Amino acid sequence: MADLIKKVERDVEAVVTEWIDSGHLNQGELFVVGCSTSEVAGSQIGTSGSEEIASVIFKALTRLKEQTGIQLIFQCCEHLNRSLVMEKETMQQQHLDEVSVIPVRKAGGSMATFAYKNLVEPVVVETVQANSGMDIGETMIGMHLRQVAVPLRFRQRMVGDARVTTARTRPKLIGGKRAVYEDIDLNNRCT
Repeated sequence: MADLIKKVERDVEAVVTEWIDSGHLNQGELFVVGCSTSEVAGSQIGTSGSEEIASVIFKALTRLKEQTGIQLIFQCCEHLNRSLVMEKETMQQQHLDEVSVIPVRKAGGSMATFAYKNLVEPVVVETVQANSGMDIGETMIGMHLRQVAVPLRFRQRMVGDARVTTARTRPKLIGGKRAVYEDIDLNNRCT
């Protein structure tokens, strides 16, 4: 297990560094994390969760938060309908409604459980529309990303044995062939 923990630490730090260097994260934005620690350890999702692995990932994500100013949100597993763990302050800023549940390893997952135990004032909400996110182990975070999701192609594609998918979002492009999407000149209006 010690070798796996060292590998996970290296892998997740590499992904965090790529996020920081990407320039896609801004102060106060919502960043959703889905993580199967079972997949990270090389097992099928939901079969062998590990708070030890979760702690390594949480530590690296804390660095990401400190260096970018994002708000971390942790997705629970399907047994809690992929609800989300976040700081109470974030919930209040986003005008979200708290739900009554406490994640545990078998109903919520190890990552969400670890986050719930280690955030300052944790709460659980049903849904968010995050600006960006990271899915470790194919946990399906897409339902919690704003439209339009744009996949990022980082060099680090694995954390342990789990595939990593990263995405940011952008505003929808609307209009037709006359539409302009960059540096709109308000003095040059349609007639």
